[in-house]
Amino acid sequence: MSPVIKKKKNKFTLPGKYVLLILSGLCVLLMIITFRTNLFEGPLRTAAGYIVVPFQEGIASIGGYLYDRAEEMGRLQDALEENERLQEEIDSLTMENAQLQQERYELENLRELYEIDGETADYEKTGARVIASDATNWFYSFTIDKGEQDGIAVDMNVIAGGGLVGRVVSVGPNYARVLSIIADNSNVYGTVLTTSSNLLVSGDLQSVMTEGVIRFEQLSDRDDQVRQGDKVVTSAISSKYLPDIPIGFIGSIETAANNMTKFGTITPAVDFQHLQEVLVILETRQQIPEEE
Repeated sequence: MSPVIKKKKNKFTLPGKYVLLILSGLCVLLMIITFRTNLFEGPLRTAAGYIVVPFQEGIASIGGYLYDRAEEMGRLQDALEENERLQEEIDSLTMENAQLQQERYELENLRELYEIDGETADYEKTGARVIASDATNWFYSFTIDKGEQDGIAVDMNVIAGGGLVGRVVSVGPNYARVLSIIADNSNVYGTVLTTSSNLLVSGDLQSVMTEGVIRFEQLSDRDDQVRQGDKVVTSAISSKYLPDIPIGFIGSIETAANNMTKFGTITPAVDFQHLQEVLVILETRQQIPEEE
């Protein structure tokens, strides 16, 4: 007997994309039939309602959600652009404000230099800029951008703001080193204008840093005529400083242990924490044998 050969029947399968296409077409057809014509009533319309209406609601819900998100994204993008624009304006205004503050500060410095220049009009002077200082916030010693080539010499007096800053202690071709009156090794004889009494002003960096004052001693004031707030200027007996340059104002007075002299503090006329421009007097005090 010959073997029985069974033939396999080919099964027909429809791709999924076609199924989806057919179902979509059917939904559209049902929508048209249901809402555009009156040919079918009763069960057909009811069945179409169960199928089509939820489909429509779903499509509408998704469309509304996508529309809302698109609107939110548009508003967010507008907000980001506006924020960026405002930030640029803030940065620009901040830079302008900083520049105006710097210009105002420089103007105030120049005004103070102009005023002290008027008070010391008898002396020839030249302007200079501070280019370096010691590693503190207080200018007890610093370097200026003028030197021998500009006529600067040792012991020339330096002024700024409201009065005396110090004197030149060393000179280079195009720079000079200045020692201020607040330095610990600095001394200058002063005179109280109201009484013409002399005193010795001694530099005290610690007192300036903590209390904003410098100290004086050797004041002869037996009649108690010197008062707080009296102006002190450089004395004619000073060996290194020209006379009548403002030093500061009496801050406090105490009687020494010998009951013959007084000591105390002076509020300096110069802000030694913020020095940028100074004036150098282009002459020196005639030297006398006794050094300060």
